[in-house]
Amino acid sequence: MSFTRVCTLDDVWEGEMAAYTVNGHEIVLVCADGGEIHAFQGVCPHQDIALSEGKFDGKKLICRAHLWQFDAETGKGINPEDCALANYPVRVEGEDIFVSTEGVEPLFAHT
Repeated sequence: MSFTRVCTLDDVWEGEMAAYTVNGHEIVLVCADGGEIHAFQGVCPHQDIALSEGKFDGKKLICRAHLWQFDAETGKGINPEDCALANYPVRVEGEDIFVSTEGVEPLFAHT
């Protein structure tokens, strides 16, 4: 599995999110409560709205369009529960954040 350097820890502080394009994939990086970094598909599976335009409270991502909510540690749907975000592997080396896009495709849900 190959990883691509995306940014540094200074770019995504605890409780923040940031959008990046990595190897053609739209990704949102989140630094969840506790400081753990996660990478998810950057668009809501409902209607392709950029998740970076929504809200992040350190525990959940909320899409601005229809307020769909996703767990910031797993990407699983909170509201509605029958959806999820694609989760990209993350590696932190020193201050650098790396993401792998190999074999990961965005997920899409019902409308």
